[in-house]
Amino acid sequence: MADMPPPATDLGSIYDAHAPALFAFLLNITRREADARDILQEVFVKLARQPGLLEAAREPRAFLVRLAHNLAIDHLRRHQARERRHEAAATGDPCLFAPTQDPDEDEFRRALSEALGELPLAQRSVIHLKLWEGLTFEQIAETLEIPLNTAGSRYRYGIDKLRDRLRPLYEEIQ
Repeated sequence: MADMPPPATDLGSIYDAHAPALFAFLLNITRREADARDILQEVFVKLARQPGLLEAAREPRAFLVRLAHNLAIDHLRRHQARERRHEAAATGDPCLFAPTQDPDEDEFRRALSEALGELPLAQRSVIHLKLWEGLTFEQIAETLEIPLNTAGSRYRYGIDKLRDRLRPLYEEIQ
């Protein structure tokens, strides 16, 4: 039976190995925990329904990130009007960083999370993959299906915006 999902342990081990990183990536893209969870679920439902999908992938993590990215873009397009209403009504950004006891560090993390949320999605995605996933620009370009130079440019422009936005706070803390 070709429609049978892989044994639960296989899908479970794939989930255990990749879900936390995929969730962080999706949260950074969608900026909404519920949407990130929904898209993450969609990724693994797709894998369960099409067990051979991951077998052809050279790099499972890159394939899963690309799949998550494409599903997130589809999700954002389908729900664009709803997203705008929710973002306008939202009172705060999702917490991307673990809390800390140091109030200065906690303030900087909050400001960084807010500044990331202000970046265009394309720049935010590249920055997340570079800084949190540790991917090279070549891997990012392949994962997001964009030219290598575009990945580098998006990273540079995003980092410049973050630096400009966060420099006053950083200097104040130092």
